[in-house]
Amino acid sequence: MDWLIATIKIGLAAAVATTFDDNIYLTAFFSEVNRTFRPQHVVVGEILGFTVLVMVSLVGFLMGLVIPSTWTGLLGILPILIGLKNLIDLNKDDSAEDKSANLKRNSKFRGFDSRKRTLWDVIRDPQTYRVSSVTIANGGNNLGIYIPLFATSSIQSLSVIIPICYLIVGCWLCMSYTLTHLPGIALVLSRYASKFFPFVLMWLGFRILMDSESYRLFLPNT
Repeated sequence: MDWLIATIKIGLAAAVATTFDDNIYLTAFFSEVNRTFRPQHVVVGEILGFTVLVMVSLVGFLMGLVIPSTWTGLLGILPILIGLKNLIDLNKDDSAEDKSANLKRNSKFRGFDSRKRTLWDVIRDPQTYRVSSVTIANGGNNLGIYIPLFATSSIQSLSVIIPICYLIVGCWLCMSYTLTHLPGIALVLSRYASKFFPFVLMWLGFRILMDSESYRLFLPNT
């Protein structure tokens, strides 16, 4: 049971820290819905794009099957570097610029009920992949965290971590849709809450190095 609690903590930290910024562009997308671009496009596009990132990150898990965990654990340096970079870039980050004009547009058409579409219709719609492309393009941090995390995880751990990641993405989708009605809160979250996550990324990196015992590679032989 201890492993499950520890794995849930790692999964939550990784998912929240790597997908929190998605709120910015998801809120923007939800604010632009109209009779042809619906919330379904945003939801399906985000999930498809995130699935691509997860599939690419599973390469790390395959690496862990053929390379000793002590060496794959060195990939834990990546989250530490990403966290340090994000920490340095905090003061010059302009991603939280005021989007209140966008958030107020098309309020008349918010919701899922103006025109019914099947899931197949949404998947075939090019507008869905406009959202997916943004998700993938914004996924550098995801890959930098998930690849080393997956590389040092067992199948048992991945069966917990991956569903948690999708659960958090679902939470962000619900929150972003709600924030289209509360643009002031969206700005506060994007401007202040993100200052905490560089430290979470660095903690994840150190945790990977410690759990895989990769730190022993830097110790002198006795």
